[in-house]
Amino acid sequence: MKLGGYVLHRNNRDTLEPCLRGLLALCDDVVALDSGATDGSAALARSLGARSVPHAWRGYGAAREAAVNALAPCDYVFFLDSDELLGPEAVETLRAWKTSSPTEAVYRLPRRDWAELGTHRFRYRTQWRARLVRRDKAVWRAEQIVHEALPKMAGGRVHAFIEHRFATSVEYRAQKEDRYALLWALRAHAEQRGLKPVGVQRLASWTRDCLLKGALWRGGAEASRLAWAVAGYHAAKYAYLRELRQGRYPELVQLYAEGRYDALFARVRDGALS
Repeated sequence: MKLGGYVLHRNNRDTLEPCLRGLLALCDDVVALDSGATDGSAALARSLGARSVPHAWRGYGAAREAAVNALAPCDYVFFLDSDELLGPEAVETLRAWKTSSPTEAVYRLPRRDWAELGTHRFRYRTQWRARLVRRDKAVWRAEQIVHEALPKMAGGRVHAFIEHRFATSVEYRAQKEDRYALLWALRAHAEQRGLKPVGVQRLASWTRDCLLKGALWRGGAEASRLAWAVAGYHAAKYAYLRELRQGRYPELVQLYAEGRYDALFARVRDGALS
């Protein structure tokens, strides 16, 4: 069984090496898709044994599509984000999975999101994510500019933990969530999705992460602040969607409709909204 692996990166030299070492220990072919790194990340990937493939950034869906297309023929695709890694035990578990003649369309792995806020490090939450996908089902589209989830598919689970450096600053995380919310809303607007109450979404998200998933018990007040920032995404995406329905951000709407995702990301990243 052939397993292809990939990671998307830009300037991620501080986390890229452990990420790639896990992929290289497991996969038969590894692609590091470089979206314009200037910090030596591409050279680092090559030095470790991965294939560095340049790719102009047009969003997550287009990048994942390009990474899969760049992989050698394989039966399954496995991917990590550039701030994720596999520990030795997870690698061994996945090697065992690889020799077990898997057949499911998708396999989900538990991802532990870690917060590193000052001197305080704690597990924020654990979520199951689809990361092992049969090659014929590993299909992404360019219009999936953010939260590029695969279609829901029945599958199996592999108990190999992915360790994720989720947050090092509450403020930076809040800014990132707000950008993601606007990008989500642009796609939702084009697809004519329905609106939901803004306040309810934020409170529900905070309750889920802090209380149901236990972040509050592990991280205290810092976990509560982080959860409120993360929950801002769920409120902001519907607030933005309502504004789009009212005619706001016409230039961004046009860029999305024309498929000019590179320009769209540049506008959102730079805060040049209209």
